[in-house]
Amino acid sequence: MPQLRFLAGPSLNDLSPLEVNSDVPLHIKSSGFEGQVALYLKGLGDEGRTHSPYFDHQDRKGITWSIQIQGRFLQTHSADDIIFGNVFDRPLKLPWGFGTALKFMKYVDPTLQEDLASKSRPWAMSPFIATMPHIHHSRLDDGDEPPQFPAPYKPIVENMTRIRTRCGTARRLEVTPPSHRKQRKAHFKDSDVRRDVVFGPNDLISADFCHHYLDFSSESIILRLPCGLSMDLLKYWDGQPVRFVCCERAKGKGADKAPWGKVLFCIAMEKAEDSDTEKPAVPYRF
Repeated sequence: MPQLRFLAGPSLNDLSPLEVNSDVPLHIKSSGFEGQVALYLKGLGDEGRTHSPYFDHQDRKGITWSIQIQGRFLQTHSADDIIFGNVFDRPLKLPWGFGTALKFMKYVDPTLQEDLASKSRPWAMSPFIATMPHIHHSRLDDGDEPPQFPAPYKPIVENMTRIRTRCGTARRLEVTPPSHRKQRKAHFKDSDVRRDVVFGPNDLISADFCHHYLDFSSESIILRLPCGLSMDLLKYWDGQPVRFVCCERAKGKGADKAPWGKVLFCIAMEKAEDSDTEKPAVPYRF
């Protein structure tokens, strides 16, 4: 297996090393976001750190990987205009059974939009507020101190009860308060509901993008789905960076138009042995 390294930063090209299972976050600041990112992988880590107390917590039993984010969006956006997902540089080598895996992904996240079969730049994106498995929101102008980040002994707890609507009330939230992550995902499946919610510089967002479908080891990255489908993703990986990107939704419409706009932050996985020797001739820009 090739050695892997993980990076994060404010754009696709401005990235710094991200330690795995270290409890040391990487600070990120772009023109649209300021915050911190931490990464946890079960079975794979820096300097022998292949495990973390995070994976022992009752609320994260079975979880195998976690990207944690805490920060603020520095301009005001509707919740529909902040999206999160994957962007690739070139076409993917899609394995047998990919169609089944994609159907499962859309079942888990009905807001997912994708063109992973693209012959130019494959992508898969969802609204940040709907796709995140766990989100905690607090208002910085309340005078509360930000929670410890990261906190492996106390994972991020769902709390979206004090988010703001455009009219300055919790009008819709009083009807269906998203106090549980399943309620929140169902509530924000509707784009009109997402457009009614606003995030700005005083809104501190802590999020945990975590799942149990990937098993990491020194020899493989296995995708395991509840339907019984299992595949070693390394057999199909051509070495291009695997990026998780948070960005603004692009303005304008069109059948061939990609949904992403300005990048807010990026987390990437790449081959360590290639990272210092192979650079794209022309940097990709959104």
